[in-house]
Amino acid sequence: MRKLIAYFLRGLVVTAPVAVTLWVCWALFQRIDGLLHLPIPGAGFVVTIAAITLVGVIASSLVTVGLVSVIESSIEKLPFVRLVYSSTRDLLNAFVGEKRRFDIPVTVSLIPGSGVKVIGFVTRESLDILGISGYVGVYVPQAYAFAGHLLLVPAQQVERLAGESADLMAFVVSGGVADGARREPRTGPS
Repeated sequence: MRKLIAYFLRGLVVTAPVAVTLWVCWALFQRIDGLLHLPIPGAGFVVTIAAITLVGVIASSLVTVGLVSVIESSIEKLPFVRLVYSSTRDLLNAFVGEKRRFDIPVTVSLIPGSGVKVIGFVTRESLDILGISGYVGVYVPQAYAFAGHLLLVPAQQVERLAGESADLMAFVVSGGVADGARREPRTGPS
């Protein structure tokens, strides 16, 4: 009976992530297709990806860079819209834009000497603009969530980690069960 339960649990570990991934993709396809009302399943998703890519190509040309700048400056003048737009733009740029911000993985000693550390990503190497010299901004993501905390920490409590940022982000977001943190940490200051 124990072997049967072990086989079931192993099957669950293999099947559940695949099922959840397929369900999320299917729901995304359905949602986008429903918005565009195209008769071919999945066509809405393909059209959306193509349209976003086309906008990226157009926005990258020298002619439209000025136009994009004018549109952004107009949006920046609207109080609530500015907040939503700039927050979304900055978040996307931090992960996939040309000005990536989550590329310096670190550990932070929350209580010096205690041995307790959290993994985070340096987003600002200097907080002099806030009048806080000797401190850095570290974003600490939460496990199993699209949330996190911005910590302002003394630079000496931060130690840079070796490894790819994406792997370490996966390690943190998975609650420490992903294999992204197998590398040996580097020593020395950030």
